[in-house]
Amino acid sequence: MWSVLWAAVRSKAPYVTFPVAFVVGLVGYHLEWFLRGDPPPTAQEEKSISEQREDRKLQEIAGEDLTKVVSLKDKLEFAPRAVLNRNRPEKS
Repeated sequence: MWSVLWAAVRSKAPYVTFPVAFVVGLVGYHLEWFLRGDPPPTAQEEKSISEQREDRKLQEIAGEDLTKVVSLKDKLEFAPRAVLNRNRPEKS
């Protein structure tokens, strides 16, 4: 008789354990929620790396005067030296 009982329990185990596990999990979830109370206010979402980079660049140029730039006539390194050396006047 015991072997028949164990065979029946073994064959019906998934049908019994799933609802039991579901109820235990549900009760545990709600008990934990009740004991912890309301969740703490969420922190601001972290900024992405590109947003952090943009913010840093904006802070760097905040105090600079952007209208004062080097003239292209004074800045001669915009092209390789080998190309324009023959036409460039020598600076003294």
